[in-house]
Amino acid sequence: MSSKRISAQALFVLVAFLLLQIESSLFAEKKNILLWPEGAPGAVGTEDKDKPLLIPYPADPKNNTGAAIVVCPGGGYGHLAMDHEGHQVAKWLNSFGVSAFILKYRIAPRYHYPAPILDAQRALRTVRSRAQEWKIDASRIGILGFSAGGHLASSAGTHFDMGKKDAKDPIDRVSCRPDFMVLVYPVISFTTEYTHKGSRRNFCGEKLSTDLMEKFSNEKQVTDLTPPTFLMHSSGDKPVPPENSILFYMALRKFNIPAELHIYEQGRHGYGLGGNDPVLRTWPKRCQDWLGKRGLLKKKVEVKRRA
Repeated sequence: MSSKRISAQALFVLVAFLLLQIESSLFAEKKNILLWPEGAPGAVGTEDKDKPLLIPYPADPKNNTGAAIVVCPGGGYGHLAMDHEGHQVAKWLNSFGVSAFILKYRIAPRYHYPAPILDAQRALRTVRSRAQEWKIDASRIGILGFSAGGHLASSAGTHFDMGKKDAKDPIDRVSCRPDFMVLVYPVISFTTEYTHKGSRRNFCGEKLSTDLMEKFSNEKQVTDLTPPTFLMHSSGDKPVPPENSILFYMALRKFNIPAELHIYEQGRHGYGLGGNDPVLRTWPKRCQDWLGKRGLLKKKVEVKRRA
């Protein structure tokens, strides 16, 4: 009788272990998600470069906080720094229980406005619409961007709607407003001497419409609905001067939007999580602390769904 009981217990443990492994394996699978399976609006072809998508990095179920972030790699709107401003960042977010979704958005010379902002808005709607599936709290979905990706992220945080209620596509009925933003050495201004001209040209197109530059000079688009923001920059950044972050921070202050700004004395443009620099690599912890202080990393038993 004793040996039979031991065998049954051993079998139960083995089955439970295998089920856990299967669950973890399925949850960790990173299957790319086409933002528009039937074709993106304004697509000029059917190649991979015409198909904006999300690369999901769901948080480990044992460590999941319920928070999620759409990650926008930089690259001047002309290429995408998918490694040090994409995959490395997603793994860092996973390390403290945040689900990450890397956005592969459309870029120049094939695409200009409005393609990138449409892709960012669609990414936020998609993650929010599938929040229950990914065990995400739909009220804690943010956006993070580097350089031109920071411009795209700040555009998403200043140009949004709360859902198009009469849209045929149910995803379009969901809000595309990020609940918070993380902007790392971001391009912000298109109308001052501090702009990154390459990003501006690739976003706006060769004609450089004055109205479009004004509309997407995002320090001028902050309102009382702009989400709380963490900003990081370096005084040594020549291509994208820190005044970009300063201008945005000052605009946030004017509307009493919660914000935190860090400006490091040294550091060239484009260092991602800080690399081997002992000072610059401290910013991710500062950011994690900010997320924690705002209650964004607090685990919740029930996952909310918000339209």
